[in-house]
Amino acid sequence: MTTNPTLDLLHRHGSVRTYLADPVSPAMVEQIVHAAQRASTSSNLQVVSVVAVADSATRSRLSEISGQTHVAQAPVVLVWCADLRRLDRACRLRGRTQVTDYVENFLTCVLDAGIAAQNAAVAAESFGLGVCYLGSIRNDVRAVIELLALPRLVFPVVGMALGWPAVPPASRPRLAVSAVLSWDRYAETSDAALLEYDRTMAATDVYQRRQVPVPGKPGQLEAYGWLEHCARRAEQPLRTELRAALKQQGFGLE
Repeated sequence: MTTNPTLDLLHRHGSVRTYLADPVSPAMVEQIVHAAQRASTSSNLQVVSVVAVADSATRSRLSEISGQTHVAQAPVVLVWCADLRRLDRACRLRGRTQVTDYVENFLTCVLDAGIAAQNAAVAAESFGLGVCYLGSIRNDVRAVIELLALPRLVFPVVGMALGWPAVPPASRPRLAVSAVLSWDRYAETSDAALLEYDRTMAATDVYQRRQVPVPGKPGQLEAYGWLEHCARRAEQPLRTELRAALKQQGFGLE
Protein backbone atom coordinates (compact mmCIF):
# COMPACT_ATOMS: atom_id res chain seq x y z
CA MET A 1 0.00 0.00 0.00
CA THR A 2 1.29 3.46 -0.92
CA THR A 3 2.11 5.69 2.04
CA ASN A 4 3.60 9.08 2.89
CA PRO A 5 4.16 11.10 6.09
CA THR A 6 0.66 12.57 6.02
CA LEU A 7 -1.00 9.17 5.66
CA ASP A 8 1.25 7.75 8.38
CA LEU A 9 0.17 10.55 10.74
CA LEU A 10 -3.51 9.97 9.98
CA HIS A 11 -3.21 6.22 10.52
CA ARG A 12 -1.50 6.71 13.88
CA HIS A 13 -4.44 8.69 15.29
CA GLY A 14 -5.86 7.61 18.62
CA SER A 15 -7.82 9.52 21.24
CA VAL A 16 -5.74 10.76 24.18
CA ARG A 17 -7.37 10.82 27.62
CA THR A 18 -4.32 11.17 29.87
CA TYR A 19 -2.18 14.31 29.63
CA LEU A 20 1.05 15.63 31.07
CA ALA A 21 0.89 18.85 33.11
CA ASP A 22 3.06 20.63 30.52
CA PRO A 23 1.28 23.65 29.02
CA VAL A 24 0.40 24.18 25.38
CA SER A 25 1.58 27.66 24.42
CA PRO A 26 -0.89 30.25 23.08
CA ALA A 27 1.32 30.55 19.99
CA MET A 28 0.93 26.83 19.28
CA VAL A 29 -2.84 27.03 19.77
CA GLU A 30 -2.91 29.91 17.29
CA GLN A 31 -0.94 27.86 14.76
CA ILE A 32 -3.38 24.98 15.16
CA VAL A 33 -6.39 27.24 14.70
CA HIS A 34 -4.72 28.90 11.71
CA ALA A 35 -4.39 25.44 10.13
CA ALA A 36 -8.06 24.84 10.91
CA GLN A 37 -8.95 28.03 9.04
CA ARG A 38 -7.34 26.61 5.91
CA ALA A 39 -9.93 23.83 5.80
CA SER A 40 -12.61 23.85 3.13
CA THR A 41 -15.50 26.15 3.96
CA SER A 42 -18.86 26.43 2.20
CA SER A 43 -18.88 29.43 -0.18
CA ASN A 44 -16.02 30.96 1.85
CA LEU A 45 -18.58 31.91 4.51
CA GLN A 46 -16.24 30.77 7.32
CA VAL A 47 -19.11 30.16 9.73
CA VAL A 48 -16.95 28.68 12.50
CA SER A 49 -15.57 30.03 15.77
CA VAL A 50 -13.50 28.30 18.41
CA VAL A 51 -13.15 29.11 22.09
CA ALA A 52 -9.82 28.00 23.58
CA VAL A 53 -10.42 27.24 27.25
CA ALA A 54 -7.20 27.40 29.28
CA ASP A 55 -8.63 28.68 32.57
CA SER A 56 -8.58 25.79 35.06
CA ALA A 57 -11.91 26.67 36.70
CA THR A 58 -13.66 26.80 33.33
CA ARG A 59 -12.10 23.49 32.28
CA SER A 60 -13.23 21.97 35.56
CA ARG A 61 -16.79 23.08 34.86
CA LEU A 62 -16.59 21.63 31.34
CA SER A 63 -15.34 18.42 32.94
CA GLU A 64 -18.43 18.32 35.19
CA ILE A 65 -20.73 18.90 32.23
CA SER A 66 -18.95 16.26 30.15
CA GLY A 67 -18.61 13.74 32.95
CA GLN A 68 -15.00 13.13 31.86
CA THR A 69 -12.03 13.82 34.12
CA HIS A 70 -9.53 14.28 31.30
CA VAL A 71 -11.36 17.46 30.25
CA ALA A 72 -10.05 19.14 33.40
CA GLN A 73 -6.65 17.49 33.06
CA ALA A 74 -5.94 18.70 29.52
CA PRO A 75 -4.18 22.09 29.52
CA VAL A 76 -6.47 23.41 26.77
CA VAL A 77 -9.95 22.53 25.58
CA LEU A 78 -11.06 23.83 22.19
CA VAL A 79 -14.81 24.31 21.81
CA TRP A 80 -15.76 24.38 18.13
CA CYS A 81 -18.85 26.43 17.41
CA ALA A 82 -21.28 26.85 14.55
CA ASP A 83 -21.26 30.62 14.10
CA LEU A 84 -23.76 32.58 12.01
CA ARG A 85 -23.27 35.71 14.10
CA ARG A 86 -20.55 37.15 11.87
CA LEU A 87 -22.81 36.71 8.85
CA ASP A 88 -25.48 38.69 10.71
CA ARG A 89 -23.01 41.55 11.04
CA ALA A 90 -21.91 41.23 7.40
CA CYS A 91 -25.53 41.43 6.29
CA ARG A 92 -26.19 44.49 8.45
CA LEU A 93 -23.13 46.24 7.04
CA ARG A 94 -24.55 45.69 3.55
CA GLY A 95 -28.14 46.57 4.42
CA ARG A 96 -29.38 42.99 4.17
CA THR A 97 -31.02 40.49 6.53
CA GLN A 98 -29.65 37.00 7.13
CA VAL A 99 -32.03 34.04 6.91
CA THR A 100 -31.35 31.53 9.71
CA ASP A 101 -34.68 29.71 9.71
CA TYR A 102 -33.74 26.52 7.91
CA VAL A 103 -31.92 23.28 8.59
CA GLU A 104 -29.54 24.03 5.70
CA ASN A 105 -28.23 27.12 7.51
CA PHE A 106 -27.33 25.02 10.53
CA LEU A 107 -25.92 22.11 8.50
CA THR A 108 -23.61 24.46 6.63
CA CYS A 109 -21.90 25.75 9.76
CA VAL A 110 -21.92 22.39 11.58
CA LEU A 111 -20.16 20.76 8.64
CA ASP A 112 -17.68 23.62 8.45
CA ALA A 113 -17.00 23.30 12.19
CA GLY A 114 -16.35 19.56 11.89
CA ILE A 115 -14.06 19.98 8.90
CA ALA A 116 -12.10 22.77 10.63
CA ALA A 117 -11.80 20.75 13.84
CA GLN A 118 -10.34 17.79 11.98
CA ASN A 119 -7.76 20.04 10.34
CA ALA A 120 -6.88 21.24 13.84
CA ALA A 121 -6.59 17.67 15.12
CA VAL A 122 -4.13 16.74 12.38
CA ALA A 123 -2.14 19.94 12.95
CA ALA A 124 -1.99 19.25 16.69
CA GLU A 125 -0.83 15.67 16.16
CA SER A 126 1.87 16.89 13.77
CA PHE A 127 3.36 18.76 16.76
CA GLY A 128 3.21 15.60 18.89
CA LEU A 129 0.15 16.75 20.82
CA GLY A 130 -2.80 14.49 21.56
CA VAL A 131 -6.49 15.23 21.14
CA CYS A 132 -9.81 13.79 22.17
CA TYR A 133 -13.09 14.92 20.65
CA LEU A 134 -15.77 15.77 23.22
CA GLY A 135 -19.34 15.32 22.02
CA SER A 136 -20.07 15.24 25.75
CA ILE A 137 -20.08 19.03 25.93
CA ARG A 138 -23.61 18.68 24.55
CA ASN A 139 -24.70 16.85 27.73
CA ASP A 140 -25.85 20.26 29.01
CA VAL A 141 -25.47 22.57 26.07
CA ARG A 142 -27.24 25.49 27.74
CA ALA A 143 -24.69 25.37 30.56
CA VAL A 144 -21.85 25.49 28.01
CA ILE A 145 -23.48 28.42 26.22
CA GLU A 146 -23.71 30.30 29.51
CA LEU A 147 -20.22 29.30 30.67
CA LEU A 148 -18.56 30.52 27.47
CA ALA A 149 -20.89 33.52 27.02
CA LEU A 150 -21.91 32.36 23.54
CA PRO A 151 -24.29 34.91 21.98
CA ARG A 152 -27.29 34.33 19.71
CA LEU A 153 -26.43 32.45 16.49
CA VAL A 154 -23.40 30.74 18.04
CA PHE A 155 -23.76 27.08 19.07
CA PRO A 156 -21.16 24.70 20.60
CA VAL A 157 -20.88 21.69 18.30
CA VAL A 158 -18.00 19.69 19.75
CA GLY A 159 -15.13 20.05 22.18
CA MET A 160 -11.54 18.92 21.79
CA ALA A 161 -9.19 18.19 24.67
CA LEU A 162 -5.66 19.17 23.71
CA GLY A 163 -2.36 18.42 25.42
CA TRP A 164 0.83 16.40 25.57
CA PRO A 165 0.08 12.65 25.87
CA ALA A 166 1.16 11.00 29.10
CA VAL A 167 1.20 7.68 27.23
CA PRO A 168 1.21 7.03 23.47
CA PRO A 169 -2.34 6.80 22.10
CA ALA A 170 -3.66 3.46 20.92
CA SER A 171 -4.63 3.32 17.26
CA ARG A 172 -7.59 0.96 17.20
CA PRO A 173 -9.01 -1.00 14.25
CA ARG A 174 -11.68 0.45 11.99
CA LEU A 175 -14.19 -1.23 9.73
CA ALA A 176 -12.78 -2.56 6.49
CA VAL A 177 -12.71 -0.03 3.66
CA SER A 178 -15.06 -2.32 1.73
CA ALA A 179 -17.65 -1.88 4.49
CA VAL A 180 -17.83 1.90 4.05
CA LEU A 181 -16.86 2.47 0.41
CA SER A 182 -19.44 2.08 -2.37
CA TRP A 183 -18.86 2.78 -6.05
CA ASP A 184 -21.47 4.66 -8.08
CA ARG A 185 -24.42 3.71 -5.87
CA TYR A 186 -24.94 2.81 -2.22
CA ALA A 187 -24.19 -0.76 -1.18
CA GLU A 188 -25.29 -2.22 2.16
CA THR A 189 -22.54 -3.37 4.49
CA SER A 190 -22.69 -7.15 4.75
CA ASP A 191 -23.42 -8.91 8.03
CA ALA A 192 -20.20 -10.86 7.50
CA ALA A 193 -18.16 -7.64 7.45
CA LEU A 194 -19.86 -6.41 10.64
CA LEU A 195 -19.34 -9.73 12.43
CA GLU A 196 -15.69 -9.88 11.40
CA TYR A 197 -15.09 -6.38 12.76
CA ASP A 198 -17.04 -7.27 15.91
CA ARG A 199 -14.66 -10.16 16.59
CA THR A 200 -11.65 -7.91 15.94
CA MET A 201 -12.84 -5.28 18.40
CA ALA A 202 -13.83 -7.86 21.03
CA ALA A 203 -10.17 -8.87 21.19
CA THR A 204 -8.88 -5.33 21.80
CA ASP A 205 -8.12 -3.73 25.16
CA VAL A 206 -11.34 -1.69 24.88
CA TYR A 207 -13.74 -4.62 25.23
CA GLN A 208 -11.56 -7.57 26.25
CA ARG A 209 -12.74 -9.81 29.10
CA ARG A 210 -16.35 -8.56 28.95
CA GLN A 211 -19.22 -10.89 28.14
CA VAL A 212 -22.88 -10.33 27.29
CA PRO A 213 -25.91 -12.57 26.66
CA VAL A 214 -26.32 -13.94 23.14
CA PRO A 215 -29.52 -12.43 21.61
CA GLY A 216 -32.25 -15.05 21.39
CA LYS A 217 -30.21 -17.69 23.23
CA PRO A 218 -30.98 -17.58 26.97
CA GLY A 219 -28.12 -18.63 29.22
CA GLN A 220 -25.43 -18.28 26.56
CA LEU A 221 -22.72 -15.64 26.73
CA GLU A 222 -20.42 -14.16 24.09
CA ALA A 223 -17.64 -11.58 23.95
CA TYR A 224 -18.69 -7.94 24.21
CA GLY A 225 -17.81 -6.35 20.90
CA TRP A 226 -18.52 -3.44 18.62
CA LEU A 227 -22.03 -4.64 17.71
CA GLU A 228 -23.18 -4.72 21.34
CA HIS A 229 -21.49 -1.39 22.03
CA CYS A 230 -23.21 0.29 19.09
CA ALA A 231 -26.59 -1.33 19.68
CA ARG A 232 -26.64 -0.19 23.32
CA ARG A 233 -25.72 3.32 22.29
CA ALA A 234 -28.13 3.51 19.37
CA GLU A 235 -31.22 2.52 21.36
CA GLN A 236 -30.81 5.35 23.88
CA PRO A 237 -32.52 8.72 23.36
CA LEU A 238 -29.65 11.17 23.89
CA ARG A 239 -29.57 14.95 24.47
CA THR A 240 -33.21 15.35 23.56
CA GLU A 241 -33.23 19.03 24.50
CA LEU A 242 -30.87 20.11 21.70
CA ARG A 243 -33.58 21.26 19.29
CA ALA A 244 -35.00 23.65 21.90
CA ALA A 245 -31.51 24.96 22.70
CA LEU A 246 -30.79 25.50 19.01
CA LYS A 247 -33.97 27.51 18.55
CA GLN A 248 -33.11 29.53 21.63
CA GLN A 249 -29.80 30.44 19.98
CA GLY A 250 -31.56 31.56 16.79
CA PHE A 251 -31.30 28.49 14.56
CA GLY A 252 -34.82 27.90 13.16
CA LEU A 253 -34.41 24.35 11.77
CA GLU A 254 -37.43 24.66 9.51
